[in-house]
Amino acid sequence: MHPAELSPSTQDYLKTIWRLGEWEPERVTTTSLAARMGLAASTVSEALKKLTAQGLVTRPSYGVVELTEQGRDVAVHMVRRHRILEMFLATELGYSWDEIHDEAEVLEHAVTDRFIDRLDAKLGHPSEDPHGDAIPSRDGVITPAPAVPLADVTHPEPVRVTRVSDESPETLRVLAEAEQMLDRMEDPGVGDEEFHALDAQFHLHLA
Repeated sequence: MHPAELSPSTQDYLKTIWRLGEWEPERVTTTSLAARMGLAASTVSEALKKLTAQGLVTRPSYGVVELTEQGRDVAVHMVRRHRILEMFLATELGYSWDEIHDEAEVLEHAVTDRFIDRLDAKLGHPSEDPHGDAIPSRDGVITPAPAVPLADVTHPEPVRVTRVSDESPETLRVLAEAEQMLDRMEDPGVGDEEFHALDAQFHLHLA
C-alpha cells in the first residue's frame, strides 16, 4: 500500500506509532499515542479501530498498538519523506532547528516520491536528519548510529550528543543557543573575563 492511498490523518497515525517505538522501547499504547498526538484517548481509539480494519495495525492486548508489516512500510515511507524535507529546509533554505519539524509535517503530505528522491540526491543522500535521527533508505532500511541515552551516562566523562528529540521546539531553541555559546567560548579571540562570563551562563541539568 502506498501512502497516497491513505488520508494525511492515517499517514500521521502510522508515522507517530512508529516514531514512538523508535524512541521508547516500551510498547506503544493508546494512551501514549494520544498524548503524543495531542488528541483525546477516545478519538485515538476510534481511529485505531479503522486502522485495524484496514490491516495497518494490530492490538494484541488491551491498550497496546502494533504496526502490521503493511503499516510499518507506510510509516517508514512517511518518516523518510519527513526527515529528508527537514534536511532540505535546514541546509538549503536556512530554517532553524526548531522550525523544520512543523514545516515538514505539512509538506510531507503534498510532495511526491519523485520529488523526495530528487531532494535526497541533491543533499548527497544524507544518513541522518538535522536532529540526528536516521533517514530510512528508499527501500526502507534504517541504520541508526550507535548511541545511548544521555541519562544513562552515570559517571563524569566527555560525551558527544548525536541525537535529540524534535518534539519540543523550546528545547531545541535552548540547545541551539547553547551550541552558539560553546562555539563562542572556543573562539581564541575571547578573553579570560569574557570566557568566564559566558561559562557562567550555561549549565546542563539532567532530571
